[in-house]
Amino acid sequence: ERQYPNMYQPGIPLPVFPHSPGVRQRIFYGSGTHASAEQAAQDGVNLMSSTLVSETSGETLGDVQVEQIRRYRAAWKEAGHEWTPRVSVSRSIFPIVDDADRRMFGLHKTSTDQVGMLPEAGAAIFGRTYADEPDVLIEQLKADPAVMEADSLLIAIPTGMGVDVNTKILQNFAEHVAPALGWIPNTQGRPSGYPID
Repeated sequence: ERQYPNMYQPGIPLPVFPHSPGVRQRIFYGSGTHASAEQAAQDGVNLMSSTLVSETSGETLGDVQVEQIRRYRAAWKEAGHEWTPRVSVSRSIFPIVDDADRRMFGLHKTSTDQVGMLPEAGAAIFGRTYADEPDVLIEQLKADPAVMEADSLLIAIPTGMGVDVNTKILQNFAEHVAPALGWIPNTQGRPSGYPID
């Protein structure tokens, strides 16, 4: 029995159908460990590290993610891919600019990461929640090594709270936090997540 259709030969990667030029450059793999970050690089896909990872060395989430990012970039270089990948990290961020924000998000603030257990995965680091006035958030995010090392920042938002609340969170970030980090909003006024080069 043949594993490959007649038009393809063994050892040649099968194409993705329907064909989409450049699709590989748009795929992000969510890594939870150093090994999976290195595997993402070997596989030739972008890296995304979320608000939790399965490496529990006693370091902060940001420190663990920086190590993942560095291992990923070294493995990428070693693999010899012909394009430059992107790395993103996620954070729960709630800029507090008025009393309504304070009532909704003021109690969500955590000052440290948490270590917990995941079924079948074991110990994991859960990232802190950033909820504060913009000037405080700016300093906290500048001190987060993974946020500064990554190409993009994804903001984890509470989708169950509705469109208006989430739009306000993103608008507050775009207007009051992103510019101080050197990031520019896109044409819709939402943060692009891309630092100014």
